[in-house]
Amino acid sequence: MTTRAFSASRVGQNFEAVAVSWAGLLNGDDGAPFEMPSGRQPSVHFAGTFGAGGAIVFEGSNDGTNYVTLNDTGGTTISKTSAALVAVREVPRYVRPRVTAGDGTTTLVCTMTMGR
Repeated sequence: MTTRAFSASRVGQNFEAVAVSWAGLLNGDDGAPFEMPSGRQPSVHFAGTFGAGGAIVFEGSNDGTNYVTLNDTGGTTISKTSAALVAVREVPRYVRPRVTAGDGTTTLVCTMTMGR
């Protein structure tokens, strides 16, 4: 298991949004925690090669130690086995992706964006 670093940048016509990306996520990897800006509702996009049985979750924590799987705006746990784009219901202090299953071909990218 490896903790993968994120890259973050301002995006949008007036650079009012933030995009955060964790690339090269393999089976068992998680993303380095990203501290959320106050009051920004995120959406998260999962892409890449899921491989046999590949799955990824999006987690949050308010203490940076104890993480739980977050929910989409419909109240469904964010756990995906194929490419997806979802709006996140909760806005915890820290967020990260975590690959929970897969094989030797599993290589995923998680990109989160937040508007103002």
